[in-house]
Amino acid sequence: MDVTVTDHGAPGTTRSLTAVRPEVPADRLVDDMAPPPHFASARFSTYRANPGHPSQARALARLEELAGQAVAGARPKPFAVFRKKASAPAVYLDGGFGVGKTHLLTSLAHAVTAELGEGAVTYGTFVEYTNLVGALGFLPTVEALAARRLVCIDEFELDDAGDTTLMSRLLRELADRGVALAATSNTLPDALGEGRFAAEDFLREIQALAARFEVLRVDGEDYRHRTTVTDARPLPDSEVATAAAAREGATLDAFDDLLAHLATVHPSRYGALLDGVRLVALTGVRPVTRQDVALRLVVLVDRLYDRDVPVLLGGSGEHGLFTPEMLAGGYRKKYYRALSRLGALAEEGRGALTPAGG
Repeated sequence: MDVTVTDHGAPGTTRSLTAVRPEVPADRLVDDMAPPPHFASARFSTYRANPGHPSQARALARLEELAGQAVAGARPKPFAVFRKKASAPAVYLDGGFGVGKTHLLTSLAHAVTAELGEGAVTYGTFVEYTNLVGALGFLPTVEALAARRLVCIDEFELDDAGDTTLMSRLLRELADRGVALAATSNTLPDALGEGRFAAEDFLREIQALAARFEVLRVDGEDYRHRTTVTDARPLPDSEVATAAAAREGATLDAFDDLLAHLATVHPSRYGALLDGVRLVALTGVRPVTRQDVALRLVVLVDRLYDRDVPVLLGGSGEHGLFTPEMLAGGYRKKYYRALSRLGALAEEGRGALTPAGG
């Protein structure tokens, strides 16, 4: 087992995330980068292109074609040594929230995996790749990912110039080695009409890599018709603790304790922190005022959402979790995404409190 528990707690007590310090081998960090369980059933055949937005059907058809190219490119061909090496395909899905970009990206990953087997595809968010480089180093990351046929990057972000330059260099190295690439944009909910601006920023930032990418516009409305959840009813701390004690696989932590613990765990290991966890209960939830703390919390929320782990939130719950300055700043799209995802997970958690048949 790759997770070290530093404090098991007294017999009969509820598990705590702060008692877990994951020690994850490098190969697992890479192997764990796969389509999240939340999209385990996503396939090209289950994507419902909206006929009112033809770009959705065009994107679907192009990705199905790219899957075939990626698979064909991985198979040896007669006299290949005498042929000029073809450049690997690279596409960028540009559009707003809720138009199915992640569904399409995970469908692409599943299609290539089905043909070439496990280990052919690496899938992760932009942040997961930058965290991977931070954990392994640049060259070891290149070597690990170059062994894959397809690398998928969900929610390519332009918040940090250094990270964008790092990813540009990484993708250029992979493309030069014949790895197929696919990425999606990350557009604010209130900027759905500005998707092309995001694409232009992306293409400008990655400079030398830009010519390799084919931009596929995916228009449409948010199929979830969901707004950011920030005012759901918080639960009393005592109710949160009682519910966690009664739920198998639940963890219970004071919010401040968990935030302090996250600072001691590399973000690339947050997924391992949640191994075997079926519900996360937090007491004393309050607004976060420091940006470094808030960004670590965002990564944890993403891993919770990927794994469909419901949450119970005491204290003030989601209300005012991030300051107005954060929601208006350069990392705002991260915070809005986290609020939307945390709200959905909190609704699942509250639903789990209702007795069966109640």
